[in-house]
Amino acid sequence: MEEYMLPCFSKSLFGVECLGCGTQRSLLLLFQGDFIGAFKMYPAIYTTLLFFIFLFIHLIDKSRNYTKIVITTAILNAIIMIVAYYFKHFY
Repeated sequence: MEEYMLPCFSKSLFGVECLGCGTQRSLLLLFQGDFIGAFKMYPAIYTTLLFFIFLFIHLIDKSRNYTKIVITTAILNAIIMIVAYYFKHFY
C-alpha cells in the first residue's frame, strides 16, 4: 500500500516538509491498528479525522447548525499542526 502513496509536493520541489507531511503514513498506521505510532508520525491525525467527521455531518445534516463545531475543530487542528511542525523541525 505504501507504494501507492502520493509524494509531498513541497518536499519534492523545495526540500522542505509541509504541515501535512506524514498524514498518509499516519492513516496507514491507524488502519493497521498502531494508534500510538500514528500519533507519533503525525500528531494532528485525530483532530484531522474529527474535523472531517464534523464537516461531513455538517454537509449531510441540514437540520442542525454545526458551524461552531467545525470552526473550533479546524482551529484546534491548525494549532496542533503548527506546534507539531515547530517541534519536528527545531527539536
